[in-house]
Amino acid sequence: MEITVRMAVREDAALVAELSRQTFYETYHLQNTQENMELFLTNVFTTAGLMAEVGAEGNTFFIAFHGSEALGYVRLRESTTPVELGNMAAIEIPRIYVLQSAIGKGVGKQLMLRAIVFAQEKNKQVIWLGVWDRNQRAIDFYTKFGFERFGEDEFILGSDVQTDWLMKRPL
Repeated sequence: MEITVRMAVREDAALVAELSRQTFYETYHLQNTQENMELFLTNVFTTAGLMAEVGAEGNTFFIAFHGSEALGYVRLRESTTPVELGNMAAIEIPRIYVLQSAIGKGVGKQLMLRAIVFAQEKNKQVIWLGVWDRNQRAIDFYTKFGFERFGEDEFILGSDVQTDWLMKRPL
């Protein structure tokens, strides 16, 4: 499958929001209650909020396509660096999401490679992310790219307080 990756522009905001909500639901609905999923999607992961991120200062999105079909995206964010990383020049991957139908077809790999190149172009020393401690497939994916666990954080899904592992990769 030929995959192309391009930087998102403001006009892609609705597409990114749609991909965000669809991939989040596909990935997590079986491991969480319907009530918690609905609370999160209604109150936190809203279409308007997601659309506002595209083009916002400090946010960069790359979308992966097969032809004209969007298959996933990665969001990079210049944000507060976790204390454990000290004063290192860092950039976060808050989301890297791929449609379930495209998992295993190299989409995530292409998005991750583009994120790493972008971070290097920005002269960052480290790239980091948070991943649900129960998402072993994602943990294995990140480990293949040289990410290592360095801490934990809370993630609230609806009324469920979950644990995210913080993982980093030197650049």
